[in-house]
Formats: sequence, structure tokens, C-alpha cells
Amino acid sequence: KSVDLNHAIRLLEEPGSNNLERQLKILKKVVKCFENGLPLKDVAQVFEILNLCAEKLHEQQAFTEPVCELIQLCGLPFHKKKLSDEVSYSLTVSKSIAQLGYLMRVPSSQVRIQICRCIISFYNVEPPKKLLSGYQPTSANYKIQMAELGGLAETLVLSLALVENQLPEKLWVLKALQYLSSSGENCRLMLKAQAASRLCFHLNDADPSGQLVFRSSEILWNLLENTSKEEVVNQLSNLECVHALKEVFVHLLMHGFRNYDRQLRNDLLVIATLVAENPAAPMIESGFTRQLIVLATFTEVKIPNPLVKGLKLTYCYEDFELKKLLFNVIGVLSKDPCAIQLLSENDVMPALLYYVKPNQKPGFHDWSAAQYEELQLHAIAILASVAPLLLDKYLSCQANTLLLVFLEWCVGQDPFFGQGNSFHGTGGRGSKLAQMRYGLRVLRSVVSLGDDAVNLNLCDQGAISQLLDILKYAANKSKEKEDAILLEIQADILFILSTLCENDLHRKELFCYEGVDMLIPFMQMDPNKLFSGLGHSRLLFTALDCLWSCVIGCYIAEDSFLEKQGIFHLLDLLALKQKNLSNIILGILVEFCDNPKTTSHISTWRGEKDQTAANLLIQLWREEELDLGVRRDQYGRIVDMKRPIVSSFQKQQEVIPMPANCPSFAIVEISENIRAKLYSLLGKLGFENLPGLSATDFVTLAIIRRYLDFKTGEVWSELCAEVKEEFRPVSSDEEALKVISEVSEGVGGMVAALQTEMLESQQHQELREEEKAYTKIHNAHKQREVVKKSWENFLARTSNYEALKKAKRLQEKSIEASRSKPKSQNVAVHSTDIKGLGTTIGSGRLVTVESTPQHLVGGPLADTDLALRKLSIHGGALKK
Repeated sequence: KSVDLNHAIRLLEEPGSNNLERQLKILKKVVKCFENGLPLKDVAQVFEILNLCAEKLHEQQAFTEPVCELIQLCGLPFHKKKLSDEVSYSLTVSKSIAQLGYLMRVPSSQVRIQICRCIISFYNVEPPKKLLSGYQPTSANYKIQMAELGGLAETLVLSLALVENQLPEKLWVLKALQYLSSSGENCRLMLKAQAASRLCFHLNDADPSGQLVFRSSEILWNLLENTSKEEVVNQLSNLECVHALKEVFVHLLMHGFRNYDRQLRNDLLVIATLVAENPAAPMIESGFTRQLIVLATFTEVKIPNPLVKGLKLTYCYEDFELKKLLFNVIGVLSKDPCAIQLLSENDVMPALLYYVKPNQKPGFHDWSAAQYEELQLHAIAILASVAPLLLDKYLSCQANTLLLVFLEWCVGQDPFFGQGNSFHGTGGRGSKLAQMRYGLRVLRSVVSLGDDAVNLNLCDQGAISQLLDILKYAANKSKEKEDAILLEIQADILFILSTLCENDLHRKELFCYEGVDMLIPFMQMDPNKLFSGLGHSRLLFTALDCLWSCVIGCYIAEDSFLEKQGIFHLLDLLALKQKNLSNIILGILVEFCDNPKTTSHISTWRGEKDQTAANLLIQLWREEELDLGVRRDQYGRIVDMKRPIVSSFQKQQEVIPMPANCPSFAIVEISENIRAKLYSLLGKLGFENLPGLSATDFVTLAIIRRYLDFKTGEVWSELCAEVKEEFRPVSSDEEALKVISEVSEGVGGMVAALQTEMLESQQHQELREEEKAYTKIHNAHKQREVVKKSWENFLARTSNYEALKKAKRLQEKSIEASRSKPKSQNVAVHSTDIKGLGTTIGSGRLVTVESTPQHLVGGPLADTDLALRKLSIHGGALKK
């Protein structure tokens, strides 16, 4: 039967206790009426009734049961009459559900627990036992959405302060918050109410069931995953929270024997690690840092400490995870300068070096081979972060020796099959590449400090030769199959060699015997591989750095590099015109030019389409000026005579007076582009007689040749502007500055005039060549006309008899005119005419000799057949 909710509200609003029985009776009717669920249109009135009952509960305990029954109704599915009801009533319903959090103020354990159960029922929706006539249930997530919209999670977090001393109620609230924290919106609301710090404060409270720590840790995990990790960590970074984390972690470590306890312990250690990443967290003040360091090293280094007395790790998966998490904590703590002293005092270095040894057997008795390998790689990875901070310990433990022996094992033939299961073991399955990779990382991190004692210790043990052997091994492996791990190994070795050999001539000589041969293939790398993403670009840069550090400055190494056509390979790379490569290659070439043999190699080089080195350098200059926004006209000539080489960025800078020890924009600009290197290199080659240059190149070369003069004028221009900004120069100084400015501008004008002269000369040359080409074309056309006319004459002779006779007469006349007058009357004259000839063309070279003069008998033509018979002829057409 339906019930009048307005009547129920009026009845509950009446003061006095005389109406108690009637009030309880009407509440039973309300509960009975909505036992299958609340219609959305009645939710607001039901919650109004619920609030009125909650107020009366302070005076009359008889309302406890009706309040719980009404709250239970709120946990049943809501019903809607139309599909649009969910949206229409969303604001009313969200405000009503939010009141559940405010009802936690009621001082009744039964009511509070019922509220939590009601909230949990939002996430465990059961279909209604009976549908209301004309209604259908709302969607499964409707109440969850309304709870988020109304901010229920925030009020429920605030209610934790009301149940601090009531463990059952607190556990129910935590359970409800655990469900609510599954969504990002609720987590943001909870964080707004300082949920992280409120939960962490009470982690160490008494709780025989263990639910308090479990549910609190789950909620903290959800907060970390669904909201800003930094904000959660900031809430936990106070002394009370850190102390509570420490106490709970140590308690679970020492007294937790169940698998569940170990998992919970590891979860708390992860949260503590995240807190340790915050420099503001009082990890050291709370003593948590020292305890974590001791726990991380107690199995490798036997140090008497009350904390680890009687502590034994089993070899289950949870303890294996604990060991890895403790190693990870060491890496996090190493980033805190205040923790370095604790790392040194607790022998972290010997503990990590324990794993720098060949994998002949598992390190601990019961670790599997895969587990030990994972621990080993993790420890060596952490060693790369810790070793640079503890150099004294590093040297005292003879870490260089251990690492070199370990690397020797990595390239040796001893059988070993890496598991490659972990993050650190990536790419190392079936090989020792993972061990080699992390061992080299340790050397790289230590060598990069430039400490003379460490580097000398390494070189004294033959590290240069050994590293070259490893580089050769990795390069050969990379030929079989290119892999990011192999490329990283090669890059690390090249970096270590660069650092060791820099500024030491003897080490460069040790390097050059094998190292130069190994550098050449890196210079010949396929340019397309630079963009593969595997690491070829980094490898090429480290190879160029190694060339600069290990070869330049040692004439033996330089000559060896030149003999192997290394300069040609560098220029081939430079011809790719990649900005990130051009700068370092030009620097190397400038340094190499101190060797007198280098310039001939540069001048000899030819690129694609027979390009010369000078042409390539000038092209790079033009492209650099285009990027810098330097003003040039369409022919490449100077436009601004006062500041010919100033970039657009420099023009935008205001005049800023600076101290004498601070470089100005004109000086800083030199190191920010490649123009100074191009000027130096072309200066080494000489600006005269450079082959393969066009007129445009000569125009640009005129600017390059005066680069130093232009840069000097630019500096003086800045100086004048700074002086006039703060002072008024005296007459003599002002006159001097004016003369300097005019001289600088005059140089610009002189170069511009020279460029114009070059262009005019080129234009005249092009005109002459054009005239020659035109003359050639004219002669060709004239020849074609002659041929055409000759053909027309021929056709006329074949088709017109009169034309033929005329041609014949002209021919005879020409023949007669060409004959010379006979000098002797006794000489026989033979006619060259062929009588009876019917052709229409001139006669050929056919001559008929009618007789031989008497005075010639016995001459060379006499008895020709006899003469032929006397000849000795073998083969050919005359052989009989």
C-alpha cells in the first residue's frame, strides 16, 4: 500500500515524545511500502525522513532500528518510470546520497555500520526481488555515479575522525573507502580530504585482525594509481607517516610468516620507496633510511645489527621480490646527498660488488639460476649509481679489477646461457650480453667523473687493450644481427676510451695500434641507419668523440687515420648536411688541419657529382646564414654594410651593458653556429685557387674571407652601443669610435663592390660563351643550307637534262681550269674522260692507261706480275 510521505514528514517534525508510537508506526509503513526499492521521485523525501529520524536518535534510541531500515532501503536498487528520469533526478539523488556521509555523525555504531554496508551495496548490485508496477530498475552504475557527483567519498574520509577509537566501525569505513577508491573521481575527492595522511597516521594502531593495514594499504595504492602520485607522496612526507610506515614494515618483516604478510610487507615497501624519492621526506630523521640500507645488505655482508639478528629470508617468491625492492631502495637513496654517509658506513659497496663475478654457480644456495641472474643484474645496475658517490670505497674494494675480470668472462668461451627474464636481462637470453652491458655501465659512470686515481688504476691494468677487444667482439656480433643492446655496448666502450685517452699522449699511442682500424667502420655507417631508432646515431657521435679524444694530438694515430682515408669518410658524413653532425665533424677537421698532411687529403676529396670540399664548405655557410636569418640579396651579396654577418636574433637583442668577464652576444654567437669553424677550415685550405667553385661560391667566399674583420667590427659596434648607453665619450674617444665604425663599414662596402665585380665578370663570361654557342649554331644552320642546296642540285640533274648538260659544262670547265700546263712536250697526256658514260654524277677514280711510254720500260711498273711472284706473301687475300 502507498504511504503519504508528506504526512510522515509532518508527523516527524512535531515536537514532544507523545507522538513516538505514531512516528514509529508511520516509519514501519514507509519501510514496508518501499521494501522492493525506492522510486527516484521519492528519494529526496525518504532522505528527509531519514535526517529527521537521525536528529531524534540523539534523544530516543527507539529510532535506531527505523534509521537502519531506511538506510537499508537506500542500498536497494532505485526505480525509474521513464528513461530520462536518471538524468532528471540526478542532482536530487546525488545530494541525497551525499547525506549518507553526513549521517556518520550519528553516535550509533549500528547506524554507522549500516551506512557502510549501504555504500558497499552500490558495488554489489543485486536484481530486485519484485519490480514495482510501472517501474524498472536504474542502471547498475547509477548509484556509483551519483555518489561521485555528490562527493560522498570526501565526507566519508572526514568521518574517520569520528571512529578513531572504535575499531569495528573504522574497519567498515575503510572497507567502504576501499570500494570508493576504485574510481579516479572518488580518489581526487578523498585526496582533497587528506586521505593519504589520515590513513597513514593510524597504520600502527592495534588491530588483531590485520584488516586495518591491509585495507589502508589498498586505498593508498588506489590513490597512487588514480591520482597525482606527487600529491599523495607529499601527504605522506611527514615524520608521523614515515614513522608509522617504518614500524608497520619492520613488524611485518620480523613477525609476518604468512604469505599474505609478506605480500603486504612488500606493498608497504613500495610505498616507502615512493616516499623516499621525495627529498623533503624525513627518511633519515625517522631512522628508516638506515634500517632499509642494513636490510638490503645483510645477506651479502655480515654486520652485527640488532635489526637483522635472527632474521632469515626464505627463498619464496615474496622474499625474492623483497630483495629486489631493497636493491631498488638503495638506488633511490643514492640520489639523496644526505644518505651517502649512511651508504658508506653500512658497506653497501662490498655488498653490491659481491655480485660482480662469473655466474659459475648460483650466489645463494637456494636461489634458482634465473633468480640469481636477476639479482646480479639488478645489483650491478644499482652499483652504476652508487659507485660514483663512494669512490674511496670503490678503490679500496678493488672494484676496477673485479669489473675487468667480470668483463673478460663476458667475452670468454665459458658456457653460460642467460635467462633474460627480467627488465635488466632484456636482450641477454642465451648470452652474457646483459652482464657485459651493466658492467660497462658501471665503468662508464665511474670514468666519467674524470678522477685521476680511478682512471690511472684502470689503465695500469690494461683496460684500453681489453676494452678494444670487447669493442671488436661487440662489433662482430653486431654484423650478425644489429641489436640495441650491442649498439649501447659499443657506444659505452667508445665513451670510456675517450675519457681515458683524453689529454694523455701515452694512452693515445696505446689506442692507435688497434683503435684507429676499429673507428673507420663507424665512419662508413649507412646514413639511413641513423634514423632507425636502435641507437646508431648515438654510436656515431661517440665514435666521433673517440676520434677527437683518442686520435687528434698524437701524430702516429693521426697519420694512421689519414692513411686509411679517414678524412674522406669524415667529408662523406659532412656531405649529408645534418646539423647535429656538421658541428662536431668541422671541429675535428679544424683540429686535424694542424697536421700538414691533412689539407692535401681535403683538397683531393670529391663527393657526388664531382663536388669539391671547398664547394661543400661554402654551401654549408650559405645554409647556416639562411637559418640564422642573415640578410643577403638574391645574388648572395652583402645588404647591411654596417653589420654584414649579424643574425636576425642578434638584431632583436637590446643593448645590455655587461661586465668585462661576461661575453657579449657577438662572442657567444660564435659558439652557437658553425661559421667560425668553416672560416678556420677554409683558412687552412687557403682562400686562393680553390677548385670546383662557381661564381656564386666566389661571392660567398668573399664574405667568408673577411669573417674575422666583420666579427671585430661587430664587437666594436656592441662596445660603442654599451659605452653610449651609460657614458658620454670624450671628443678623442668619440672620434676614435667613429673612425673604427667607418673602417668596419668600409670593409663591408669593399667586399660588396668586389662581389659586384665578380658577378659582372661572370655575366660577361656568360655573354661570351653565349656568343660562341650562337656562332656554332649559326654555322650548323649554314652547313645544313649548303647540304640542302647540294641535294636540290642533284635532284635537278636527275630530272632536268638541260641542268645536267649545264652541270657537265661547268664540270669540264672546272677540270680544265684545274689542270696545270705541261712543262715538257715529250710527256704523255692521258684523258680522264670516260666515253660513253651514262651516269649523272661526276666520274670516280678510274684511270685507263692505254700504253706505257718507251722511256719508262724497265721502270717500277715493268713486268708487274713477275714482281708479284717474287714477293714472299703468307696469308691474306694475296695468298695462292
